[in-house]
Amino acid sequence: MAYDDERRSQLRVLVVTGGHPFDAPAFFEVFDSNRDVEWEHTSHPQAQERLCRIQPGDFDALVFYDMPGVGLRRGDVPEPSPPPPDLVTALTRLLDQGQGAVFLHHSIASWPAWEDYAHWVGGRFFYQSGRLAGTSWPDSGYAFDVTQRLVDVSAGHPVLEGLEGGFDITDECYLAAVLEDEVVPLLRSDARFESDCFFSAAAAVAGRRDSRDGWTHPTGSNVVVWAKTARRSPVVYIQPGDGPSAYTNPSWRRLVANSIRWVASTQAHVWADARPGV
Repeated sequence: MAYDDERRSQLRVLVVTGGHPFDAPAFFEVFDSNRDVEWEHTSHPQAQERLCRIQPGDFDALVFYDMPGVGLRRGDVPEPSPPPPDLVTALTRLLDQGQGAVFLHHSIASWPAWEDYAHWVGGRFFYQSGRLAGTSWPDSGYAFDVTQRLVDVSAGHPVLEGLEGGFDITDECYLAAVLEDEVVPLLRSDARFESDCFFSAAAAVAGRRDSRDGWTHPTGSNVVVWAKTARRSPVVYIQPGDGPSAYTNPSWRRLVANSIRWVASTQAHVWADARPGV
């Protein structure tokens, strides 16, 4: 399913949203301004049917900026819902066939009742306590408007081409479960990933925004951008991307564009085929 750069310069991209609010005009302008892509948009719940209908070669890359299956209702305990069986079958089939994918920001919270999905992404943001990879986790933490330096630790990975060793960004940070032993770190943040710098996601959902009363979390990973394999497919996860402060950052845009092109490339597919993941 790799993109053939000898025959076609534009990439076909499907952008998936839904389940989390965002500034749609500002976000979609990121793709409108990228002359290297032809893109379509689908949103949940219709996105699930659309994903089930994708055939190999329909898209060079899928970009997930969604958060399905979480069941958030402010003031209530989240009620995670399992993915429909046909969606599990469809996405598993696509990843077995080499479908490149880029996951952005809050997509790391998707499908909390589906453990394999977290392994595909490389971690999980928990809105309530849960388990992942045999470890119990408290609800995750968030912190808005964190100014941080993202440092290249990739040894020349194509995803970071043109970023000159890293870049500065002001955006939301997550204190969440990162499966570092399953990912290839690309960018590390110089922010401090300690619970006293973050607020409880469960408290925010319960109506106590920006609270950490009675909440603690283990020290978190500072890996905020990584590459990995999901079954036989190349994947990139990019943690920054909450709103316009990221969308308008030229380096963040370059990072997203590079990620799309890399997961669609023959190089990435050869790499993923040699090290299949969960």
